Amino acid sequence: MSTPSIQPGRDPAVQYLLRLGDFCLIHAQRLGEWCGHAPILEEDIALTNLALDLIGQARALLTRAGQVGHARGAPAAFDEDQLAFLREERDYLNPTLVELPRGDFAFTVLRNAAVATWMRLMWTRLQTSSDAELAAIAAKALKESRYHEQHAADWVVRLGDGTPESHRRLQDALDRLWRYTPELFEADAVDEAAAACGLGPRWADLREDWHAAMQALLDEAGVRVPTLGAYVTTGRRGVHSEHMGRLLAEMQHLQRAYPGGAW
Repeated sequence: MSTPSIQPGRDPAVQYLLRLGDFCLIHAQRLGEWCGHAPILEEDIALTNLALDLIGQARALLTRAGQVGHARGAPAAFDEDQLAFLREERDYLNPTLVELPRGDFAFTVLRNAAVATWMRLMWTRLQTSSDAELAAIAAKALKESRYHEQHAADWVVRLGDGTPESHRRLQDALDRLWRYTPELFEADAVDEAAAACGLGPRWADLREDWHAAMQALLDEAGVRVPTLGAYVTTGRRGVHSEHMGRLLAEMQHLQRAYPGGAW
């Protein structure tokens, strides 16, 4: 027996919150895959703790999305577990960047740096959100993201300035990852609605500060930023890579196999 999928609706405020919540949730899922596999014990524990921070942020955001959706006419106030585990692939609105396979350690720490820098900028702006609950979530999450960013940045520099092998791996990771970053700054009607009502900034508003921070980090690490093409990924609109379905199959298995299970 499988449990039916839920559809949280298409209200712009709900979509804005789901994008942020799914960003944290799917990134946490990929980070959690490092448990027991990191190159040293300290990083095994550190990466797991980063994933737990992100799950906490996702829970808060998904809970708020369910509350806002219900207040605006959704048939039910979906909780964080329902939104995390019972949607179909096209109803997840995370950027494609975070659903990519975990890759090697260089790919992971570089992705962590890119995401944590973006999150720090977003949480900083969301502290003045017109939604008091979202502003409170941002104030707590900002402290975590600052640590995530520093942890990842230290490793990026360490790998870039390390051995020829570590430098090569970091450059390879950057070449693979960078093409997915334009989606982090794509503007659309959801963002415009959020900005208009004061809920949060347009994602495009983060572009300049993010690029400046990342360029400084990559310069310190001694790696070259690749040239971008015209292609922009579409995970924020629910159109995902081939990796997303496999990720969800694992992440949703328990809830789908045992509907309504509690422990």
